[in-house]
Amino acid sequence: MSESIDELNIGAHFLDRLSSGEKTEIRGLGRQISVPQGEAVFTQGDPHQGIFIIERGQVRVFYTAPSGREITLAYWTPGHFIGGPEVSGGGSHIWSGIAIEDCDITLLPSATLQKLVTQMPTFALALIDGLVAKGKCYSSMAQMLGTRSVIERLAQYLLNLSELYGVVDGDAVVINRKVTHDQIAAMVGSTRQWVTMMLKRFQAKRIVSVEGSIIRIERPNLLEQILFKD
Repeated sequence: MSESIDELNIGAHFLDRLSSGEKTEIRGLGRQISVPQGEAVFTQGDPHQGIFIIERGQVRVFYTAPSGREITLAYWTPGHFIGGPEVSGGGSHIWSGIAIEDCDITLLPSATLQKLVTQMPTFALALIDGLVAKGKCYSSMAQMLGTRSVIERLAQYLLNLSELYGVVDGDAVVINRKVTHDQIAAMVGSTRQWVTMMLKRFQAKRIVSVEGSIIRIERPNLLEQILFKD
């Protein structure tokens, strides 16, 4: 969730300041693991092992409240690292990560990370870049949750999806990505029932149309009016 998509994926490039040789060295020091779709990469409450660099696939990171309710924090794509914030070891994971596609991942253990930070300054700077990107991501999400109503968050999320995955079809925009009502609810901080109800209202007003798992934004300007009604 963010009011702008400009920097949403900047963290995927945190290793770009490294040379090809340094990248090869880092991957050689890590452990290559494969995580099938639906399996956990790490679990809330488990001890930290290090960081996980996504090479292929996508991982959903989410927090589970004592009540059992989940809120999705982000969907991380290839190039990003996950498994923080304790990048140097110690403590327990405060959220979980689950593969929503088959994933190939490089695990950099905490001890290896500490050596790399002290012996390879470019990697230390790259790690800082990645942490800065994550800080911006979670700060943006906190701002959205704290200052926007749930219907405004839904409108913003649909607009973000249309910018990231939209295909123009006349005056409409087709979101070329399968997104379930459960996933939308977890992103905007609501329930699947509420999302289903609101999408039906949006359809009645011809703001969107839904065919199976395909969402068409018929009138993006009306979503923008929800955000900028003042």
